Amino acid sequence: MARTLSIAACQFALRPVGSFAEFAEHARGLLDGARGADLVLFPELFTIELFASFPGWREAPLAELARIDEHTEAYRGFFAAEARARRQVILAGSHLVREAGRTLNVAHLFEPGGRQHRHAKTHIFPAESAWNGAEGDRLQAVDLGFARVGVAICYEAEIPECAASLAEQGAEIVLCPSFTLTEHGFWRVRHCAQARCVENQVFLVHCCAVGRPGAPLPDAWGRSSVLAPCDAGWPADGVLAEAEANREMVIRAEIDLDRLHENRQGGAAPTFRDRRRRASLYRAWPSHLRRPEESR
Repeated sequence: MARTLSIAACQFALRPVGSFAEFAEHARGLLDGARGADLVLFPELFTIELFASFPGWREAPLAELARIDEHTEAYRGFFAAEARARRQVILAGSHLVREAGRTLNVAHLFEPGGRQHRHAKTHIFPAESAWNGAEGDRLQAVDLGFARVGVAICYEAEIPECAASLAEQGAEIVLCPSFTLTEHGFWRVRHCAQARCVENQVFLVHCCAVGRPGAPLPDAWGRSSVLAPCDAGWPADGVLAEAEANREMVIRAEIDLDRLHENRQGGAAPTFRDRRRRASLYRAWPSHLRRPEESR
């Protein structure tokens, strides 16, 4: 029996909300559009619309964005309950969490049986320093039973080693919640996401935030997609599903994991095998893996 599953990506249009209940209603509407999917994704930092729930938010500096951590307990409780009630695995995008004096950008993955998984973004984009963002220190694939997945939050998709590490751990699908401020930023992530599919022969779900919520909150430019390696058995451009740019909507795709493994064995471009087959070549030039201060 083929291992197939349905994936839904919720392209979320940011808007000011006055309460967590209003945010939850917004998210619930998209979850309704994703009904029946095995795996549902939301974008990176889509919870920043909760910043509007604080008095005087229009005049507040962006450095205070981490105040949305005050909603963390409600956020976790809401998505845990929705995953259980809908019998779906939900990647609830990412959310700012304060821990030990640091602000982390944390993706939360909820299983219907109650298990929860976290991934703190390991490579933050320079703009994230505006709210004193810190970086996580772990990349770990997760076995969901029907598939093995890994999370690469937005800029992490631009760092090839992130997806490669997840693929080495057996990830078949890379989940990429994303928030890009401009069209240039969107295409950086999108082109890199497609490259990660080709390099590692994995599927990748690029789920974007969109909208113009108003200052001090940033605008978001996006076009969500579900991507595959560019090889026979899939569309030539590797795009299995794609949203309209900058419009709130849910996209869906059916993926066949058995076909992915067949492609790794006999595809026209067996990159998953070949980049490991010649690993000794790369070890001869290790300087690119050092930190800048270690190369001086």
